[in-house]
Amino acid sequence: MYKTKAYSATSATSRLASTSIPRRDPADRDVQIEILFCGICHSDLHYARDEWHDVIPTVYPCVPGHEIVGKVVKVGSAVSKFKAGDLVGVGCLVDSDHTCPNCQAGLQQFCPNMVLTYGSPDRHQTAAVTYGGYSSSVVVDEGFVLNIPTNLDLAAAAPLLCAGITTYSPMHHWGVTKGKKVGVVGLGGLGHMGVKFAHALGAHTVVFTTSPGKKEDALRLGADEVVVSRNADEMKKHAGSFDFILDCVAADHDINAFINQLTRDGNITLVGAPEKPLAVAAFGLIFGRRSLSGSPIGGIPETQEMLDFCGKHNITADVEIIPIQKINEAYERMVKSDVKYRFSIDMASLKTD
Repeated sequence: MYKTKAYSATSATSRLASTSIPRRDPADRDVQIEILFCGICHSDLHYARDEWHDVIPTVYPCVPGHEIVGKVVKVGSAVSKFKAGDLVGVGCLVDSDHTCPNCQAGLQQFCPNMVLTYGSPDRHQTAAVTYGGYSSSVVVDEGFVLNIPTNLDLAAAAPLLCAGITTYSPMHHWGVTKGKKVGVVGLGGLGHMGVKFAHALGAHTVVFTTSPGKKEDALRLGADEVVVSRNADEMKKHAGSFDFILDCVAADHDINAFINQLTRDGNITLVGAPEKPLAVAAFGLIFGRRSLSGSPIGGIPETQEMLDFCGKHNITADVEIIPIQKINEAYERMVKSDVKYRFSIDMASLKTD
């Protein structure tokens, strides 16, 4: 094992602070990565503050971060996909059982034995649980390491490893393409990526927002139209016309208003996760054979496909780059939605601690 610098939380109420953590030496199939940038996901905040205790109780100390971009510094003897100097990424998963039907189908995100980048029991027993990307280095099985297109800005590419695949995967699954009409509900960290993907896929893209002031930014990101969802006349104009709607809202909202925007056989997929259950009117689904579904991240093959698509279309997240020393301030700002649209940590700043 070796030690590396990191930022961790020691309790649900403590601020993240500088520390050192153990990492395993690379085994035959491992890739050792110098982390250059790590995106900040709302999941990081929830986990650090133990806000998902009933689902994923936090084990302290915790090191969040699952939007990792870095450079390969060492590979194991059996590694064939990567070499020192390659630009690579690591997302929300660092391992799975490799044998279940989901893994065999390349859908590792549904593996019952998946290992999350942080907060999962560490199979290598380097620590009690896995530690994430708020650190200077990480070691990952080569099967969970991804190639980052060299034309992409690395700081802005980091959020693709979570926000990017979370929005790309359901669009891929539900066949978003040219000629489709797609809605994106909420223009935040997830929503702004949804707009970019829908536009690049050739769909007629409409943003639903409660904030009229976001219209200009939505159009800049690639939206063809913007609908203020509190305006009944604007909503009525589009009723029954959408093939697919991506719902990125994590707060309580009227899901039925958006179900009614779907055409026959249309689908609305939740990628935001409201704390309280949403009330769904059955007839809104029954009339029109509409469907409501949810989607997490994608598997490793689909995540690589997404990254390659981003490289081809020059798609990255809109980011504000911060030093690691401002992580606690970033968390407070994220709670207030005071960022356009994701934070990306320059991990070189960790060297100054």
